[in-house]
Amino acid sequence: MSRPDPADVRQVTCVGAGVIGAGWAAHFLAHGYDVIVYDLNAEAEGQMHRIIDAAWPSLEKMGLANGASRKRVSFTTDLSKSMESADFVQESAPERIDLKQQLYADLDRAMPNDVVIGSSTSGLLMSDIQARSENPSRMVLGHPFNPPYLMPLVEIVGGKKTDPAAVDWAVAFYRHAGKHPLKMDREVLGHIADRLQQAMWNEILYMVDADEATPEQIDESIIYGFGPRMAIMGYCLLFHLAGGEGGMRHFLKHFDPSVSDDWTRLPSPPIGDDLIEKMVAGCERLQGDRSTPELNALRDEALVGFLQHFNKVTGAAK
Repeated sequence: MSRPDPADVRQVTCVGAGVIGAGWAAHFLAHGYDVIVYDLNAEAEGQMHRIIDAAWPSLEKMGLANGASRKRVSFTTDLSKSMESADFVQESAPERIDLKQQLYADLDRAMPNDVVIGSSTSGLLMSDIQARSENPSRMVLGHPFNPPYLMPLVEIVGGKKTDPAAVDWAVAFYRHAGKHPLKMDREVLGHIADRLQQAMWNEILYMVDADEATPEQIDESIIYGFGPRMAIMGYCLLFHLAGGEGGMRHFLKHFDPSVSDDWTRLPSPPIGDDLIEKMVAGCERLQGDRSTPELNALRDEALVGFLQHFNKVTGAAK
């Protein structure tokens, strides 16, 4: 069996029936795939069905693909059986490198072809995971965000022994399967989003430990402060807009981040010319041919829609 075209994938095997693995299964089912879920623990089948059932109402609201059905999932504790007809494998086993290395060696033997295997690992490197496999060229990182059946982003990168063609295949497949693929340029511990989340999480724990803020105050500052804006544009483009017509170049030259060194436990990086040019070029790509007033209007329109719905579902408008 050779690697299918990304658009021709029909059966997906999800390895692991936990929150992430079953969440992936719900996503693939909603997009019209046949799904086999493998787990060592036979009792995990009940948990898998509970997670899929709980996710289904939200998936119905998002819109199901033609033929999508919860009945198109099966469960097995037989690894070889789960791989027999797999067109793609999404692995979501526990975050232990010894376990992952053995699992990938077993997957490799059970599936002697070029079918791509994607790992949901949030912190391990694919180069380490694939180290004991005979055919590591088809193994990639495919890191989702919880819940996988709703959150669009998947971070994708290969290991040292991964064929770049497998990475490109994964990007095309995830996009076809309804995800937003983010192709990374290189392996980084914690990938991209989790590194950013961890920096914030560390500061949260520091602030609570020092009695500088309570968990309630911290969550309020995010929910009613910068959180909604970040979902619309992200930090880089938002700070680009904060620079006015001068954009990111003006922002970096007039807002020295070192003034905030006393604010957090993470020291500010030196702002050299090379970093400025990288940030300016990236923000100009993000802005494209849209003017600053157009971006401000887009941000405001999206915020109005978000806040109106947020107030409705939380009862904050009462």
